[in-house]
Amino acid sequence: MSRLRVAAVTGAGSGIGRELALACAREGMALALTDIEATALAETASLAGALGVPVISQMGDVGREQDVEAFAQACDAEYGGVDWLFNNAGVAVLGPAWLATADDWQWLWHVNVMGVAHGVRCFVPRMLARGTPAHVVNTASAAGLATLAGSGVYAATKHAVVAFSECLAHDLQQAGAPIGVSVLCPSLLPTGIHQSGRNRPAGLDRTVPPAAAYEERVRVGMAASPIGAAEVAALTLEAIHQQRFYVIPHAHTGASVERRMHRILDDFRAQHPLTAEGGPTAQP
Repeated sequence: MSRLRVAAVTGAGSGIGRELALACAREGMALALTDIEATALAETASLAGALGVPVISQMGDVGREQDVEAFAQACDAEYGGVDWLFNNAGVAVLGPAWLATADDWQWLWHVNVMGVAHGVRCFVPRMLARGTPAHVVNTASAAGLATLAGSGVYAATKHAVVAFSECLAHDLQQAGAPIGVSVLCPSLLPTGIHQSGRNRPAGLDRTVPPAAAYEERVRVGMAASPIGAAEVAALTLEAIHQQRFYVIPHAHTGASVERRMHRILDDFRAQHPLTAEGGPTAQP
């Protein structure tokens, strides 16, 4: 009897994480789920279990390496490893860059960046040791590809996730590993990330409330999204099957990326008007 494929999902209690778990369950995959919220995690596990697949769940803080390692060990013990890893957990703060506190920076870096780093460090060596096809999906954001006012800390962490994912893909390709990588970059859609402060550690509570204009921008953006978390999950699984790296669910993200790239290239050409295009590609 063949072994069931296994998907591990962080931030599985709600939003995109929950829908990724359910989408994998519909593909007949066994699930390993983790989240910092017990009730939400149990709800996702129940919904996935109702689809008839094996499910294990474990509370944890992805920013704590010991929690992620314990999660990886539980996956090994229950399933013998993981085929697809979704480093999905994320949090956000809004406000002018100069008002962001050290606590804001520490919290977002702890979850958004170190959560992904711990996932890769704890799971990818195990995938390499198994030597079978696998895939890693790191959830970044459209704010990891383009920027706008009021998102300084959040965008910085999501740019870090995109860059780390790109390097991970290069490293795995160089190693000849059968492990694909995708980076998920959704724009605003109806999720609970605008309420992520509910899980902010008490020791990192020093922050500045975002101005009403920022909160309204998020509310309008979420309401206007033409797609929801379930559609994002479906597009992500499609990207895995097609071995695509960038997963960009919202069509309007393309215009933002294009504006940013044009600005970079315009400034480059102003400084290097005689430089021919092309040349070596090994250097950034």
